Amino acid sequence: MTGPQLAAVDAARAARMLNEVRDAKLSGRRARIAPRPVIEQSWERMLRSGVDPEHDFRAGLLSREEVRRRREESPLREVLPVLREGLLSVADAAHHIMVVADDEGRVLWREGCSPVLRRADGLGFEVGADWREDVVGTNGIGTPAVVRRPVQVFAAEHFVRSHTAWTCAGAPITDPRDGRLLGVVDVSGPLETMHPATLAWVDAVAKLAEAKLRELHLGALERLRAVAAPVLARLGGRAAVVDRGGWTAAVSGMPYAARITLPRSVSPGRRWLPVLGLCSVEPLAGGWLVRALEDAAEPLPRGTTRIELDVTRPRRWSVAVTGGAGSWSHELSPRHAELLYLLAVHRGGRSAAGLAADVFGDPGRTVTVRAELSRVRRYLGGLLEHRPYRFSEDAEVAVLLPDDPKDLLPHSMAPAVAEARATDPVS
Repeated sequence: MTGPQLAAVDAARAARMLNEVRDAKLSGRRARIAPRPVIEQSWERMLRSGVDPEHDFRAGLLSREEVRRRREESPLREVLPVLREGLLSVADAAHHIMVVADDEGRVLWREGCSPVLRRADGLGFEVGADWREDVVGTNGIGTPAVVRRPVQVFAAEHFVRSHTAWTCAGAPITDPRDGRLLGVVDVSGPLETMHPATLAWVDAVAKLAEAKLRELHLGALERLRAVAAPVLARLGGRAAVVDRGGWTAAVSGMPYAARITLPRSVSPGRRWLPVLGLCSVEPLAGGWLVRALEDAAEPLPRGTTRIELDVTRPRRWSVAVTGGAGSWSHELSPRHAELLYLLAVHRGGRSAAGLAADVFGDPGRTVTVRAELSRVRRYLGGLLEHRPYRFSEDAEVAVLLPDDPKDLLPHSMAPAVAEARATDPVS
């Protein structure tokens, strides 16, 4: 028996075993072999959300115009050459396809082996399709987006039966600046053609794409810095030039901060910004000039500040601040979502060692905790106090939670979050 024939036999045997595991799980019986934890947790999410394992559901495809718009706005368009060079030639030869989806699980690009593309059409695996986990079940796009790590979904590990003839390996691509999910790259094909090393290969290429995004961002900041130099040289007082996302190119008269939190829809004029206070915001080529108004005629308004932490969605988390001095919101990385949730639980405060135990199960990892909370304070400023770490006593803190506690931060492997999924401690 040749190597490919042996691989096909092994794949078929594994597929039969996984079918037994899947059937046992769906019928409430104990399987001889337990599913992998990442798959079992996904199946449990599907059962809670009501995904039908026997009939696939297909949301409407995006229009061509909407696909075009999303492609133009997605940062992933900048790294398509990296993804194609790293994945496409091998995928095509191995009878696989490469699929790139955005942060909402919508398929934006799909390339590779023509016969496999036609088979994918039969599953609704098309450009513009919605492949979120809570729409089509456990899969190589939706599941990595939820758990924020690479996942291979082999044969009957797919929750929906019509997908079980496929094997998919997907890896999330995140913004290297702040950890925000940008999308998922996936390699899919018939189960007998997939190699065990496929997942490591896809993950490695996703990391190359993230490195390319970091390189592009640094280059854009360098170009903006050249624009900023003569502008800042003419000004007095505190001022900064930032890109359209608030990332700092240059500062004058103030300490350097990697990022200045801007309003979600920033426009020229007077704006209240965290840490800096009342500022003048003026457009520049590729960014904004932000000047602190040291002697503003009107005093900053006072009042109760409300901090609202939103962890209801499986892939996006945010913190919003509303008060007499203005309103703004900030999208959170997975780690910052964990830390702020835990501080909302422990309103009395938590030491660095306590948070390290909560997040890593190791109270000795205080250096990592302190570094992450230092980054959090760049946008929360005085609303986050330390010794111990806690929200300001003057702030009103609200946490928006998912309907089912088991859906709390599903990406998180932090011991304290895992415990909270069973019993919700936030009232």
